[in-house]
Amino acid sequence: MRQLTPPVEDFLVTSPPFYLPVSDEVGLFESAWRARLPMLLKGPTGCGKTRFVAYMAHRLALPLITVACHDDLAASDLLGRFLIHGGETVWVDGPLTAAVRHGAIVYLDEVVEARKDTLVVIHPLTDDRRILPVDRLATVLTAPPSFMMVVSYNPGYQSVLKELKPSTRQRFVSLDFRYPPIEAEKEIVVRESGLDAARAGSLVKLGEKIRNLVDRGLEEGASTRLLVYCARLMAEGVEPRRACGAALVRTLTDDRELQRSIEELVADFF
Repeated sequence: MRQLTPPVEDFLVTSPPFYLPVSDEVGLFESAWRARLPMLLKGPTGCGKTRFVAYMAHRLALPLITVACHDDLAASDLLGRFLIHGGETVWVDGPLTAAVRHGAIVYLDEVVEARKDTLVVIHPLTDDRRILPVDRLATVLTAPPSFMMVVSYNPGYQSVLKELKPSTRQRFVSLDFRYPPIEAEKEIVVRESGLDAARAGSLVKLGEKIRNLVDRGLEEGASTRLLVYCARLMAEGVEPRRACGAALVRTLTDDRELQRSIEELVADFF
C-alpha cells in the first residue's frame, strides 16, 4: 500500500507577507514555538490573525498548512483517508498528518466551527505527548520539534453551541487580537491598497466610527480587511462614497436603518 503526502514545497510561504506588529505578539509566538506550546488566537473578523500566522511561518522558515474549519469537518478530513488511485488503494494524508510529517505550523481557522468530536483528534498534539495516533494506519506519529498547532476563533460569535470546551481550550496559550491603533491601521491601509495617506486616514477614522455602531445593533464593526478593500476601490478611481457603499455599507448589514446610519457617517468623511 502506498502512502501519499503532499510535498513540503506546497506549503512554504515563499514571499514575506506584510504584517505590522502592534504589541509583543511576535516575540510571544516565537517563545511559544521554542517551548513547543500550541497557540490560540482570539479576535474579530479581519483583524489580521491569518496574516499574522503566515508572517510567523515565513519568519521562522516553516511550512504552513491552513484548515478552514466548518461544521461538516470530520476527523478523516484532518487525518487522511484511503482512496482508489490507478487501480490500487492509496493512503492520502490529511492536512494534520501532513503537518506532523513535515514539522509544519498547522493553522485551524475558526476552530469553533468544527464538530467537537472532530477536535478530539488534536488533543494528543497539544500536550506533552505531541503525538498523532492514526488508527486507520495502525500507527502513531511523533511531532518533530518544529511542529506547532495554532487555532483561531472570533469571540464575537461565541455561543453556547459554538465555543471551545474547557478540555480543549486549556491546552493552549492565548493571544488576543484587536483592530490596530489608528496610526498603525492607516499605515496598513496605505501599504495594502496604494491609497494616498490623507484618504486612508479618513477611511480609518470612518472605520472607528462604524465600530461604535455595534452598540446600536450592528453585528460586527468594519474590519481592517474591509477598509483595505474599500481603499483598493478608491485607489482604482472609484468615487469614495460609492466605494464605501460597496465595501462597507452593503457588506456590513442588510438592515436599512443601520445602512442609513453608516451612509451618514460616510458623508461626514467623504
